[in-house]
Amino acid sequence: MIGVMLVEDDPLTLELHRTLVERVEGFRVTAECTSAREAVTALRDPAVMARVDLALVDVTLPDGSGLDLVRGLRATGARVDVFAVTAVHDADTVRRMAALGVAHYLVKPFTAGDLRARLEQYRAYHRQATDTGSLPTQHEIDALFGALRPVSRTSTPKGLSQETLDLVARTLRAADGLSAAETGTRLGLSRVVARRYLEHLVGVGAAERAARYGTPGRPVSEYRWRS
Repeated sequence: MIGVMLVEDDPLTLELHRTLVERVEGFRVTAECTSAREAVTALRDPAVMARVDLALVDVTLPDGSGLDLVRGLRATGARVDVFAVTAVHDADTVRRMAALGVAHYLVKPFTAGDLRARLEQYRAYHRQATDTGSLPTQHEIDALFGALRPVSRTSTPKGLSQETLDLVARTLRAADGLSAAETGTRLGLSRVVARRYLEHLVGVGAAERAARYGTPGRPVSEYRWRS
């Protein structure tokens, strides 16, 4: 399970975020903070931080700034990833958060699907980071750095739906290899349609295709997310 810390001062929003996070397979909320002071205390507690892989941090808190919290987190050397989850989206704040290495910057209000998509991306990233050895190959490094990058909207060719492409990409990220038929079954698409989207992902370098052996008849093409 991926442990998540929520840093949010509004009780209703905190409850909503807890519910949304725990609806996504593989995640659970292991810490909650409603102020900067409470978050700082948590960051200094090894027992708390041992249960946290990802922190969802609001930028505006009643007694401090989420920016300062992320700086403090980085200063401790803790290997905790961060999503900025906030209504603040001025260019300076976004640049500062990016410089601090936040994995995603999610602007309120957002939909449950927006958060789910980013959590599923993070789950794929976390799995790759865990599986990668102490001396990763260049291919493994490229895949790890690419795991949190969404498929570019400008790359969607004529005849393909961006919404369906995003759905196929999220499904592939969360799976350990899928055929076109398996992808179609999961998403309610025909095998031929699913294959078009999967081949597009291969074409733009987001996925890779390999032959799957071990079943009767001809080998089946299997697709895996890479970057």
